[in-house]
Amino acid sequence: MKKSIYVLSAVAVVLLTGCGKQKAFVSENFSVSPTPLEYLAGEVPATISINVPAKTMNKKAVVECTPVLKWDGGTAAGEPYTLQGEKVEANHTIISYKNGGHATMRFSIPFEDGMEKSDLMMQFYAKVGKKLVKMPTIKIGYGTQCTASLITKTAKTANFGVAPDNFQRVISQKQEAAVKFLIGQANLRGSELNSQTVQDFITTLKNIKNDEQSLVLNNIEVSAYASPDGAYTINERLAARRGEVSEGYVNQQLKQNQLTTYVDTKYTAEDWEGFQALVGASNLQDKEIILRVLSMYEDPEQREREIRNVAVVYKELADAVLPELRRARMVINYDVIGRSDEDIMKLVNADASKLSIEEMIYAANILSTDDAQKESILKKVVSLFPNDYRAYNNLGELAMRRGDNERAQVYLRQALGINANAPEPNVNLGMLAIQNGKFQDAEMFISKGVNANNFDEATGHLYVAQGRYPQAAVKFAKSANNSAALANILSQDYADALKTLGNIQNPDAMTYYLRAILAARMEDKSEVKDNLAKAIALDASLAKRAANDAEFSDYNKE
Repeated sequence: MKKSIYVLSAVAVVLLTGCGKQKAFVSENFSVSPTPLEYLAGEVPATISINVPAKTMNKKAVVECTPVLKWDGGTAAGEPYTLQGEKVEANHTIISYKNGGHATMRFSIPFEDGMEKSDLMMQFYAKVGKKLVKMPTIKIGYGTQCTASLITKTAKTANFGVAPDNFQRVISQKQEAAVKFLIGQANLRGSELNSQTVQDFITTLKNIKNDEQSLVLNNIEVSAYASPDGAYTINERLAARRGEVSEGYVNQQLKQNQLTTYVDTKYTAEDWEGFQALVGASNLQDKEIILRVLSMYEDPEQREREIRNVAVVYKELADAVLPELRRARMVINYDVIGRSDEDIMKLVNADASKLSIEEMIYAANILSTDDAQKESILKKVVSLFPNDYRAYNNLGELAMRRGDNERAQVYLRQALGINANAPEPNVNLGMLAIQNGKFQDAEMFISKGVNANNFDEATGHLYVAQGRYPQAAVKFAKSANNSAALANILSQDYADALKTLGNIQNPDAMTYYLRAILAARMEDKSEVKDNLAKAIALDASLAKRAANDAEFSDYNKE
């Protein structure tokens, strides 16, 4: 408890009464909001209105008022508030002797276990002249309604952040080859067919033929082009012919590999888009002028004439840009088919080293049948892929769900050691901080977990911890768990609270306890009794809480 601003002595501490002395205050001089007191974000705050009647405040007195919360096993004092008579030269709140007066003080005390059933007292020390005296202590309120503190308990059964796998059973792939043609020609030259891209094209077709179970050919696209110089009609015929020749080559390769698929052939008479892209990427000194011409004229023949007028650069265009546009592209579209679930699980048990990181995390996240198997797989991931944070996080998530928070902390810290900005371990550490009542730490961690799959729910927990109940209810809109119901109750949205509680698939002791609180607020005595009985049957420790819970004060008197 905070010390008085005055120096006390055993001789000085006497009760002042009678004429010229300071009169004692009574409970009726004080009103407390809220009543009962309420837990809020780890504190017990209140506003106290002081109404001093006429002819109560000695003109020469200074009175220090200290709020003290007392409960079985402890006391905690708030900051004192000082009143003064009108003849005192000081800077406190002045109360008139003749008319009385009003003052408002606010205090906040850190919450401690036991405050659920407590009395708010006001202690007084008065100084009149040189004498310091203790006045009678009075009770002005009681508390504490601690429903919001249940967030530290409901957070234990929340959905925690699981780092996802990126496993894809079917992965779409492309293999592209490009061949260039001489100006005005459409024949495939040997030098082009021997290029690396064409050889890779041929190899891909062979691989598809040799492994038709894992590689599936979808189609082949052929796109042929002519450069935007010369007459449009000539370029159109030339581009079409280049497409036919390239398609013929593709069909020849398909036949040699005993493959069949649809060949989609298209041609572009004048490749202005490609021209613009190449000019933009070039080092031509007047490329900005050329690009401006392209934007100014829609007619292709007008464009060509205007570009030819840029005589200084046209030779560079003819040498460096236009040859690249006389081409054909051949693209194989195919799928890579991954291992089946059965094959993955066989390798998990037989030789996990043959699996990729994504296959193993997929096996743990999706294919495992229970937490023991999941943990076993994740430990293999840690052994084979020690630099991937996800396995450490998911081991931490398992530990959190079984209530082993110490082990969870170790795993989650290891995950952050690999990737300090990883969303899931940050959110999970934030959830652990909420369980421990460390709300500032929770805010720091959760703010880093925007991309975690449970970010909204974690933020909802944080908002409840901070006393932002309506905002929390919004974040819990897609959740049906104890924390979501708690947010509804604290927001006084009792209809949604009832709906949320009804949607909880596996109700536990806390679910029934929240049902009892809701029933108490809705003045349904029968439901209070029935749900408390169910809650206590599942968790005997709730009997003591219920006996001291201000939510049930009217029922505990019966």
